[in-house]
Amino acid sequence: MINIDEIGRICDKFNCKYTTGSLLKDYTTFRIGGKCTLLIDVTSSEAAVELIGYIRINDVKYAIIGRGSNILAADKGFDGVLLHLGSGFSAVEINGTTIRTEAGASLADVCKKAQRAGLSGMENLYGIPGSVGGGLYMNAGAYGSEMKDVVVSAEYIDENGRICEISAEDMDLSYRHSIFSERNCIITSVTFELTEGNPDSIKEAMAECMQKRISKQPLEFPSAGSTFKRPVGSYASLLIEQCGLKGMSVGGAQVSEKHSGFVINKGGATCSDVLELCRKVREIVQEKTGYSLELEPIIFE
Repeated sequence: MINIDEIGRICDKFNCKYTTGSLLKDYTTFRIGGKCTLLIDVTSSEAAVELIGYIRINDVKYAIIGRGSNILAADKGFDGVLLHLGSGFSAVEINGTTIRTEAGASLADVCKKAQRAGLSGMENLYGIPGSVGGGLYMNAGAYGSEMKDVVVSAEYIDENGRICEISAEDMDLSYRHSIFSERNCIITSVTFELTEGNPDSIKEAMAECMQKRISKQPLEFPSAGSTFKRPVGSYASLLIEQCGLKGMSVGGAQVSEKHSGFVINKGGATCSDVLELCRKVREIVQEKTGYSLELEPIIFE
């Protein structure tokens, strides 16, 4: 049972805005999802610690959301507390070649700040639509680069409500995986170590990276990015295309005709539409190729 008055007092203490009945479609890049019982815009690590402490002690259902770029939210919504790490939790500090940023910062914005400071190493991460915390959670990457290539440490709230620090070596970073995906922790800040470079050259590399995205990916439609993880020995998009599934639709959800690795919201798609389409794609790919595709987005329900 959510006691909104008690949680509200904690929110007021830390100037955290909170709302009831917010639509998850407004907080996800898929533009899908029903109402959330209570959504809180977290403003600091201290606020997160106190909120998490209350939520866990009172056995309240909760989840964490950043920029919602790798989430498929249920049509019925989320009956619990959603801690939103967004613009109010996005401070960025640059000290020499080191960048420390709060978890809610946009990864693309951090890439821009690095470029302006003449710091190289994040060029291929530019354009990934998620937050820094979400990017580290899944070890986001593109065009041969991953978060693990530039992250040196992070702070997080552990299962006991303590703020802890962890080095990149202990994060078990691999393809779309980190230790955080196995533990009930909350990433609060991330520290990057970059190298000095020419701002103009870095900017050019970032522009080339973005142009690749624009030319190859269906950015004009809402989606959660790549819908399926890359199976060992092949590529999801290749397998889907080989099975003739480009353009396949269920309701408002469609396998993109531009990039078959993306399931997109063509307009009015529901979570049920997306899940049914993905089920059909996985079934056909398994039957025709023997490969078992795994969904990449996290499902909120």
